[in-house]
Amino acid sequence: MKRYCSYVSVLLVMVATAAMAAIKVPMYYTAAQGQGKFIGNIVIEENPYGLVFTPHLKDIPQGEHGFHIHVTPNCGRNGLDADGHFDPGHTRKHKGPFGEGHRGDLPVLYADSENMVTTPVLAPRLKRKDVYEHALMIHVDGDNYSDYPRKLGGGGARLACGVVHQS
Repeated sequence: MKRYCSYVSVLLVMVATAAMAAIKVPMYYTAAQGQGKFIGNIVIEENPYGLVFTPHLKDIPQGEHGFHIHVTPNCGRNGLDADGHFDPGHTRKHKGPFGEGHRGDLPVLYADSENMVTTPVLAPRLKRKDVYEHALMIHVDGDNYSDYPRKLGGGGARLACGVVHQS
């Protein structure tokens, strides 16, 4: 009986550890057909404050880039197949990661002078379960978290994309 309890305890610890493991999302440049060049990964981890997205990306043009969760887990047709921003509350409002709009808004990513993106960002309104089977999208331009003067924060074209799968 003692041996059985030990096996069960070890199994429970293994299951709990696997459930909390980081999610690693491969990111690729968008392409008209198929998938573009691999540019690195974004690691997603949950903590008491929300989700932390830690990018390990290269070859991203220097400057700010809009970063969002898109509804459909598909990066085809230059990212257009990912559809719109994740908005489970049907707010239709673009108010940023700390606002009361849709929950697909993430903090902007910043590419340094070496075209690397490595600074983690926090999404306080998201939980791990929210991101599965959606697309992560990096836009060409920054994001002002407003629909004015340009819709959806002015992020522009879809630069890079990755799909968050539940493993």
